[in-house]
Amino acid sequence: MSQQDLNPNAQTPAWYVVHTYSGYENKVKDNLEKAAENNRMQHLIQEVEVPMEEIAEIKNGKRIVTQHKTFPGYVLVKMIITSESWYVVRNTRGVTGFVGPESKPVPLTDEEFETMMSSQPQAEATKLVVGEEIRILSGPLENFTGIVEAVDVIHGKLQVKVKMFLGREMQVEIELDQTEKVV
Repeated sequence: MSQQDLNPNAQTPAWYVVHTYSGYENKVKDNLEKAAENNRMQHLIQEVEVPMEEIAEIKNGKRIVTQHKTFPGYVLVKMIITSESWYVVRNTRGVTGFVGPESKPVPLTDEEFETMMSSQPQAEATKLVVGEEIRILSGPLENFTGIVEAVDVIHGKLQVKVKMFLGREMQVEIELDQTEKVV
């Protein structure tokens, strides 16, 4: 496979998506970084990222923020594609191939890369829909439940009808990260 077959702009580094065995993303990241160093290819394989997002969870009654992989089974690699760099990445333990037609790497646009790497509250907002029940995790209404009335994705806020004392309901505006979906 020639360099031109892989990438016509072979001297320009770009971000590529590599498919891995699920659960092996961090190991693949470490293996790729070591392979680049051992083969003196840091100029070709420049960066390796595992996109992560922060998720608020309740464990033992306490709100805990944990890191989760945004795209399980995928790793992003900033590299200059040559037949040598392609071979090193493709043959790294845990890698199943590049994302692209016929396993030919297709570079991400800058916008696609930024979208994949961002972990913003808006991502969580899209998972909530009007009519769902949520629990408030912090603030004066902590541990109260309510029904989502509106989702403001841009500002990361929810309009929630909260069930108060004696069956009364009150509409409040809550930050998205102060809530969790009631399952």
